[in-house]
Amino acid sequence: MAELKISPFRTTKTLQTQIDELLDAVSQGALAYERGLHHFLKSGWDATTTEKGVQLKKFESRSDTLRREIGLSLYTEMLLPDTSGDVLGLLGYLDSLLDTMHHSFEVVRVERPAIPNPFREALQECVTLAAKTVEEVVLAARSYFRDPPSARDHIHKIHFFESETERTAVAVIEQLFDSDLSLDRKLQIRGHVWLIDRVADLADDAGDALAIYAVKRSV
Repeated sequence: MAELKISPFRTTKTLQTQIDELLDAVSQGALAYERGLHHFLKSGWDATTTEKGVQLKKFESRSDTLRREIGLSLYTEMLLPDTSGDVLGLLGYLDSLLDTMHHSFEVVRVERPAIPNPFREALQECVTLAAKTVEEVVLAARSYFRDPPSARDHIHKIHFFESETERTAVAVIEQLFDSDLSLDRKLQIRGHVWLIDRVADLADDAGDALAIYAVKRSV
């Protein structure tokens, strides 16, 4: 676990550890999401895919618990009085990222869509790009607690990967609707593509918020 150094805040070791753990949960959740969907696209829904879904749910649940505990500490112990609102906002974005990834994964579990071969590689790329946007958010968040101005080094990458995710998603959908698949299959697969793209969109929103939070802490 990478240790955060948030000495500018009047804080406690417990709070520092909780924030570290939440960031780790988001990062590990993104890896489980990426690897799980990649495996599904290659091999369908099997024991390996199920295992990744279980891991992702565990990280989501842990994130929910940590966010509540951190929020309670911030207010009951009067920690981070000048930045508590920003910290809670950031943690909310991080938690929502896990929620969104888990929702996307659960829809795949329920529907088990049959993805034709011509679309699998592009969908794998789309998943990878979305996961990269999440990882850059985590890196930017770690920088925010260590050295706020350095968060910019990752925020611009969040925007880049979000744009690439959207570009890839649109290309897949255009190819999809040019195919001979039935309309119901086109609509089903399109829904899954948009759920993947939604992960990147939310990461981009988190990046925008982080940019503002970092500037406020740097002033």
